[in-house]
Amino acid sequence: MKLAVLKETAPDETRVAIVPETVKKLVSAGFSVAVEAGAGERASFRDETYASAGAVVEPSPEATLRDAEMLLKVRPPSAAEIDLVARMQKAPEGCMVLGGLLPLRHLDCIRALNERRITAFSTDAIPRITRAQSMDTLSSMANIAGYRGALLAALELPRYFPMLMTAAGTILPARIFVIGAGVAGLQAIATAKRLGANVVATDVRPEVKEQIESVGAKWVGIELRKSAAVGGGYAGELSDEDKARQRELLAEQCAQADAVITTALIGGTFAPRLITREMVARMKPGAVVVDLAADGGGNCEASEPGRTATLGAVKILAPLNLPASMPADASTLWSRNLHAFIAAFTKDGRFHLLIDDEVLRGAMITHDGEVTHKATREALGC
Repeated sequence: MKLAVLKETAPDETRVAIVPETVKKLVSAGFSVAVEAGAGERASFRDETYASAGAVVEPSPEATLRDAEMLLKVRPPSAAEIDLVARMQKAPEGCMVLGGLLPLRHLDCIRALNERRITAFSTDAIPRITRAQSMDTLSSMANIAGYRGALLAALELPRYFPMLMTAAGTILPARIFVIGAGVAGLQAIATAKRLGANVVATDVRPEVKEQIESVGAKWVGIELRKSAAVGGGYAGELSDEDKARQRELLAEQCAQADAVITTALIGGTFAPRLITREMVARMKPGAVVVDLAADGGGNCEASEPGRTATLGAVKILAPLNLPASMPADASTLWSRNLHAFIAAFTKDGRFHLLIDDEVLRGAMITHDGEVTHKATREALGC
């Protein structure tokens, strides 16, 4: 069975879906792997390294995809890539795409995949259960985003993170407020703490209080009238009453903070607006907001996704695709996640469609001309 890896075409994308160490494992399991020339260049993986690992390095997307039965991706395939997959596949019912499709954000892509009867798996839809942890690209990339987010805050803040005792006197530590205690939030807390900051954090799920404290932050929160946990480590919408009480807490904490790092996503996809312009206006002069939910629209009203904005004397950073700023490690983790998914359903050098399997069925977005993912189907009106 042939697997294909293309060069990612999005201008801001530096990652590659499969790295050489994974190529070796796939070839050992009986797969053939074709990699487009230059696919790993921006992540510091050279064509020669892929070749020595057992991959066939092809000069073009067409050659890479010829007779391939599964395309491995980081980002959703472009319209041109989908057309190529449809033309190059051996059999329409046998062609598959595996990657981070984020289907609710890329409905046109899902529609195109479905129309061409391509079976698509999205790693962000994999159930968040123990058995599937090694396949979880969302967690892998969120770890990087949280780490980089804390570093960005430290770089942009016009003061030290740690307490420093000098001959000129003592500099007190910066106060960092982290909103959201998923993987990105916990990593942001841990990184800010390692840098010596005084860290406080909140989450609408009070059950994560222990996790927040375990990585060195002080937990602050409200007592919810209704639980906001929706399972799988995700938070859902709050009631109107709880939203009002949460706004009061956020306003109070933002006013005290030197830097605010926001990481809140509903269902791991869309960002609720939590920080108003009024809250930002009340922050200290020179304070910084790092909106790590910018890919989902942003948690801060003043955020401009992909840009750095200012409101009064406060700087608001809204970086997009932060994992691509660390392409070598991000690609390695992504590649290991994809390998774990493929390996779970491999026998005798082939990937088997075990439709009744909980993990495979959860990750499946389209199959045999049908949108199988419930939320995506509803969004498309199927």
